[in-house]
This record gives sequence, structure tokens and C-alpha cells, in this order.
Amino acid sequence: MITGFALVCLNVLDLDEAKRFYVDVLDFEVGIDREMDGFRWLTVHPAGRPDLPMMLVVPEPPVVQEPIAGQLRSLIARGYLGLGALRTDDCRATYEELRARGVEFIEEPEERFYGIDAAFRDPFGNHWRLTQPRTLDEIRESAT
Repeated sequence: MITGFALVCLNVLDLDEAKRFYVDVLDFEVGIDREMDGFRWLTVHPAGRPDLPMMLVVPEPPVVQEPIAGQLRSLIARGYLGLGALRTDDCRATYEELRARGVEFIEEPEERFYGIDAAFRDPFGNHWRLTQPRTLDEIRESAT
């Protein structure tokens, strides 16, 4: 039986720049940062949550062959590879905090059926939602 996600991978265009953004700006922590077999393994996770690792990966050979690697890098830069939503307990406060740190939001916090949500892109173009989710019961109750 599947019990959850063991690792989520995020394509970025530069590992050092990605590390600075996710650690210094978003307050993630570094899980692993080491070279093994000619490949740099770099994982980050929300503070205090090593059970939620995200691996930062540059789509390039030998992992991804050209011309597919180039196509992926182009899609990333254009913001077409949105990964999902980052959870917060207070979307509006986190939005203000991240804006003050230089994060460029493309949507301000807004009330939605599933919670309060805003949108930003990382330095590479990856589209993220910042979400203060409602519980599943709250969502179901509001639909009736």
C-alpha cells in the first residue's frame, strides 16, 4: 500500500541558485547536498520536516538527453511546469513575509473554495501556489 510521497523532484536551471532561493528565501532546510557517481544530489525540505524532501534537479545529460533536456529547460523558464502548492497556516502573512524578501507574486492571496491561495514563480519560472487549505470536511460542507 502506498502511504505517501518519499521524494518530489523539481526541475530547476541552476542548483546553487535554487539552493539559495529555497533555503535563504523560503526558509527550507538542506537535507542532502553531495556528489555521488558524478551527480549532485540536492534535497531541501520545509523547516523541521525532513520527511517531506524535494530534490532539485537540472534537466541535462546524462539524466535527460538532448534535445529533450533543452525542451524541459524552455518549459521551466516559461512557467509551464508548475509543481503544485506549498502549504502555510496563514497565507496572507506568509505572502507579506515572502514579498518583503523579494519573492515576486503573480497572484495576491484570494479566498477560494479550497482555502486561501496566492501564486508566485521561483527564479527559474516554476509556478507555485501558496495555500492555506481548508480541511476536506470543510470543503465538502461548503459544496452542499
